[in-house]
Amino acid sequence: MKKIITTIFSFIVLLALIISCGKTDSSKPITPTLFNSDWQFILSADSNAVFDPDSKLVWEKIRLPHIPVIEPLIVNDQWQGKCWYRKDFALPANAEGKRLFLRFEGAMNVADIWVNGVKKTTHPGGYLPFIIDFTDEAVTGELNYMIVRLDNTDNPVTGPKPLKQLDFNTYGGLYRDVFLIMKNPVFITDPIFENKPGSGGIFVTYPEVSKEKAMIRIITHIQNTGNGNENIEIRHELLNGNDIVVTCRDTKFCVSTDGNTHRYSANIQLRSPELWSPSAPNLYSLVTHIYSNGLLTDSDTTRIGIRRFEISKDHFSINGEEMFLRGVNRHQEYPYIGYALSNNAQYRDARLIKEAGFDYVRLSHYPHSPAFMDACDELGLLVIDAIPGWQFFNEDEAFKTQVLKTCRDLIRRDRNHACVLAWEVSLNESWMPEGFIDEAVAAAREEYPGDQCFTAGWMNYGYDIFLQARQHRLQHYEEPGKPYIVSEYGDWEYYAMNAGLKQDQWKDLVPGDRSSRQPLCAGEKKLLQQATNIQEAHNDNYSTPAFADGYWVMFDYNRGYADDLETSGIMTIFRVPKFSYYFFQSQRDADENSSLIPSGPMVNIASRWDENSSSNVRVFSNCEEVELLLNGVIVARQKPDQDRISNNLAHPPFTFRTDKFHPGKLVATGYIEGEKAAQDTVATPGKPSSLKLVCNDSGRPPKAGCNDAVFINAIIEDEHGNRVPENDVVVTFSISGDASVINPESKASTEAGIATALIRIGDISGEIMVQAVTTGIASAKLSIKSQ
Repeated sequence: MKKIITTIFSFIVLLALIISCGKTDSSKPITPTLFNSDWQFILSADSNAVFDPDSKLVWEKIRLPHIPVIEPLIVNDQWQGKCWYRKDFALPANAEGKRLFLRFEGAMNVADIWVNGVKKTTHPGGYLPFIIDFTDEAVTGELNYMIVRLDNTDNPVTGPKPLKQLDFNTYGGLYRDVFLIMKNPVFITDPIFENKPGSGGIFVTYPEVSKEKAMIRIITHIQNTGNGNENIEIRHELLNGNDIVVTCRDTKFCVSTDGNTHRYSANIQLRSPELWSPSAPNLYSLVTHIYSNGLLTDSDTTRIGIRRFEISKDHFSINGEEMFLRGVNRHQEYPYIGYALSNNAQYRDARLIKEAGFDYVRLSHYPHSPAFMDACDELGLLVIDAIPGWQFFNEDEAFKTQVLKTCRDLIRRDRNHACVLAWEVSLNESWMPEGFIDEAVAAAREEYPGDQCFTAGWMNYGYDIFLQARQHRLQHYEEPGKPYIVSEYGDWEYYAMNAGLKQDQWKDLVPGDRSSRQPLCAGEKKLLQQATNIQEAHNDNYSTPAFADGYWVMFDYNRGYADDLETSGIMTIFRVPKFSYYFFQSQRDADENSSLIPSGPMVNIASRWDENSSSNVRVFSNCEEVELLLNGVIVARQKPDQDRISNNLAHPPFTFRTDKFHPGKLVATGYIEGEKAAQDTVATPGKPSSLKLVCNDSGRPPKAGCNDAVFINAIIEDEHGNRVPENDVVVTFSISGDASVINPESKASTEAGIATALIRIGDISGEIMVQAVTTGIASAKLSIKSQ
């Protein structure tokens, strides 16, 4: 009976796929299919039961991206172990005769894959993609099934370090996209799957770049798995938006069925190119068509940005324009769901970074999502792309082999991204023998030949760029003698007085008032101290030969070995800004205007203006002058501060001195060339009166059907709409519509008057009503729409 039911179900699914696909020419290329829906999950089970069709296992229905366990807000005992995923799927009729692949963008940490009961691979490492060919195991007309076993326990081969000694969490699950890929016998290969040095896929470089013209070099790798030799033709189309700018048609080639990959090179000459840079992130689409015996057999679209870097020990420029890169480090974690961010959420993080005034982000300390890389391309954020590593090196040859493989796969995945500035093929803050460094650099050069391959590492040996944290520089600084980036600053040196690298051995240190690790609930004084630390350190970085610096860190995050959040972020783990966020925003010039983000002149009062506030009011602004009014009376109109922690800054803060606190309203107005350019207002908060709900979607509205997650802020306000910065007020959230609250018990506690819920968007687009309630004040409702 069970077999009959399964057969009927298979027929229905197959019929639906045929209808949805329509009559498809079997020779035409097929776009990769997102394979994130209709998965099943079980946390732990006996392997025999998993493969037994008659077992009584109860599988949970889930959609990717997915985390095995919803974690608490403070994660000091992250779940580790083995878990299982299963997907039953029918192939469309036009899969017959195709090469069939499954691409996993991220599976933490060791993945074992079976298709139709056949073991296909064991893949170590949770941050980079892997691909399996299941052509021989696939069946059409019946259900196929795939089983994935994941193991995220400590692993000395993959690293980065045992979790109890690690300063961040690695989480688990199928937390990134999975794709089904179908290829005709003649197809463009994939560099990850091909796994040969410098080979596979499409690789785009720019030997000549200027405002007048650019040369685009395209290398295409093709394989023929058919029964005979094929005459092929490669055509490239360069699109700007929907407009074809240039068409390039290669001569015809004969591709044999010898099992080898065949490499073809073409050049496109482009007049008056729109170049890519942080201030103008112009992108083109390169569409590559492969014709076999006159029929279109494969196509691929590569998004590219034309740019050229010049980097020396005393010079950095992009497209001939010199600049200092103001940057930040980022961990990719969200509260509760760890790494399992939707692509929308990845974009929102990138936009928040750009809005904060940054043009560069260091991906610490592992490869981040392909969606985040796409967002950096779109927004104009330069990236240092890093392999996994933190204070750990293993002399075992298996470990060294694994690290060198990650160096190669990182570049194979990201080599066509305009945003990549350098490859951090270095184990962060880890001793490495010079011979190993030589191998890592050589691997990078082999994967990315030419003069635009810049490697970066934290040791001043072997790499093109020396990455040095400010705490490692203090008291023992030497001229680096090569291009130099301050990789981290502003946190550790203030927390532990430059105590060293082994943080888990300094448990008795107390951050105190001087620390940069300040949660939003810490109060105005401590949050201003964080901003002061950042200002001092950033100002100091300009006195070094560095061409870039990266504050530690953008968002608060969890730590594997500690029972608290690391709170040196300029935004909370819920992406709520602290005062220091606006300090960085003020460092962007007022004449920098972008259609992608809020920009231009800005002013922000770094005060809550209550009885605990300092009488010295700090204002962050990129204007020439700022005027401050208290209750309609001018306090002063003045230029920026000039002191030892401001003398190198593009836009120092403005400090206004009042005699004492007077309840009421502060109004700061920024002036440029004598004209009003920006304004901010802060008023003394009254008693809590009501809640206000705000959806923090950062310009990317919630999206249904992709496991999107978005933050909803519940803000306590007084009767005049001023935020009341109370802590530890419990707010309960409820939802109607196709969405759910991820927070445990659907509750959150306020920090400085803001409680945040993380909302999971369901599969059906439409209206979602969010309600927030707390004791003693009016509740609030917010209607949002998922697309």
